[in-house]
Amino acid sequence: MARSLPQSLAFAAAALGVWGSALAQNCLVPGKWFAAEAGAHQVKANDVLAQMAQRQVVLLGETHDDADHHAWQLATLGALQLLRPRMVIGFEAFPRRVQPVLDKWIAGDLSERQLLEQTDWEKVWGWPADLYLPLFRFARINRIPIRALNVDQALIKAISAKGWQAVPESQKEGVTRPAAPSPTYLDDLFNVYKLHPESDGPDKGRQSLSFLHFVDSQTTWDRAMAQGLAEAARASGDAGQPLVVGIMGSGHIRHGRGVAHQLRDLGIESIGMLLPVAASRDCAGLTGIANAVFAVPSLPASASPPPRLGVRIEQTKDGVGIVEVVKGSLAETTGLRAGDRIVSIAGTGIARMSEVIRAVRAQPPGTWLPMRIRRDGLEIDLVVKFPLER
Repeated sequence: MARSLPQSLAFAAAALGVWGSALAQNCLVPGKWFAAEAGAHQVKANDVLAQMAQRQVVLLGETHDDADHHAWQLATLGALQLLRPRMVIGFEAFPRRVQPVLDKWIAGDLSERQLLEQTDWEKVWGWPADLYLPLFRFARINRIPIRALNVDQALIKAISAKGWQAVPESQKEGVTRPAAPSPTYLDDLFNVYKLHPESDGPDKGRQSLSFLHFVDSQTTWDRAMAQGLAEAARASGDAGQPLVVGIMGSGHIRHGRGVAHQLRDLGIESIGMLLPVAASRDCAGLTGIANAVFAVPSLPASASPPPRLGVRIEQTKDGVGIVEVVKGSLAETTGLRAGDRIVSIAGTGIARMSEVIRAVRAQPPGTWLPMRIRRDGLEIDLVVKFPLER
């Protein structure tokens, strides 16, 4: 599955006990940390974590459906919490309106099922809850407050359609005007925008209203999360200010162009950025991507990544709807369109987003997956033909 991506630096390698000079292209060693400010240099985990524990805010990236990324986040949270016990954890996965539910969870008043139901997990986020539950359990067991960082998707959609100025203040959930994005972030966002169906047409370039509204929506997303983190970082008590850790998609973190940029605009300067990256990745391009990266072991050549259909879906009162089809994706090839509602997959009725995700991820390479969708009042049968493993 593919969601819209929107999408984050000051680490002296010498201060972290770096050994050796710049390494070769495939220089990452699985299970090791690397400073990423000037090339990729291996650093000691204790040094990385000690430096990060002194920051006001630390951002931990992820690919939402990668179990290894979430395992790394959990280990990193545990290590940081040992160094600085007073902590607040903010999650992109939760919209602001569910904050009272998160407070009940930390207090021990809700079961896991109640937490997911009352936060509208299936409707709001939809990625497999099993990937995130260990993080939520860690917070509850240690009585670490959880902060809901996101806003409702209805706001992001409205801004994407009409622009920031056209949306009434009463509908902005308290989000203040985002700082203008840097030219490099505009480049990033335009590359993402080109994958959207609305980027087609002769007047859909970088100066089009469509793209400018898209930029407004993505920077609003960054701003909302930055505000939640900044507010938590400024809270003080008898134990002093907490270490605030943000759990979010890596696209919001890379190169400090997203959430970190908005944090600096809000007066938060002491920011740490840590990302998990595949150990097979070339070191070229890692410079400045974060303060440090952790090399996650790559899948063996015989293993295939989970299949991806190439759609963004949402939970509706009528079931699961397709919001967006990525250009060039398997979904587009199959004939799926934005606005379709998924009725069944392989003959089994579909009511929840997680059912779609599980069905697609379980599909072996080279097989066909029947799907029934409802479009304009008619039910249509389509077959998703997964390519053979390469």
